[in-house]
Amino acid sequence: MGNINEIITELGLENSLILEDIPNIDLYMDQVIQLFESKFSESRRTENEKVLTKTMINNYAKGKLFIPIKNKKYSREHLILISFIYHLKGALSINDIKIVLSGINEKILEGKMDLDAFYRSYLSLSAVNVENFKEDIQQHSAEASEALINMEEGTSELLEKVLLIASLVHISNLYRRVAEKLVDEITEVKK
Repeated sequence: MGNINEIITELGLENSLILEDIPNIDLYMDQVIQLFESKFSESRRTENEKVLTKTMINNYAKGKLFIPIKNKKYSREHLILISFIYHLKGALSINDIKIVLSGINEKILEGKMDLDAFYRSYLSLSAVNVENFKEDIQQHSAEASEALINMEEGTSELLEKVLLIASLVHISNLYRRVAEKLVDEITEVKK
């Protein structure tokens, strides 16, 4: 499958909200949305898709996914937590995200957490994940091609793509299921 490198490039996998992107002043909601749109616009599947909306942020606040806002402004901590939510929501339910972030929110409110250091650790792991992903996707693409060798001659590129899609979704589900089990462990510890 020749275009897998083009697809990887189009995904904007290296795009992250790094700490240097986050201003040291509190932002209004429109500014938060603008910041996320500028950083993650390449990650959108379609032009019409929104990275972040007022409704999303309001739902996160109502659902207590992050610490309470003050004077309708969002602090550096809020932006970091919204970034976590942005990345987690592709695989976890809002309820699971709330469970994952609840301990962090508590520590922030108690003043017992260096959120910047924790976020740097996350960004470092993310960079490693991207590099591993680039290698893995090449391998999975090659494996999908090889799996079709034993089929009849003239096997179409469509079948190769379908096989690769099914394989990638399976892998994604395996990772998601492990993440959900870890969320369940957090829930058990809190009981």
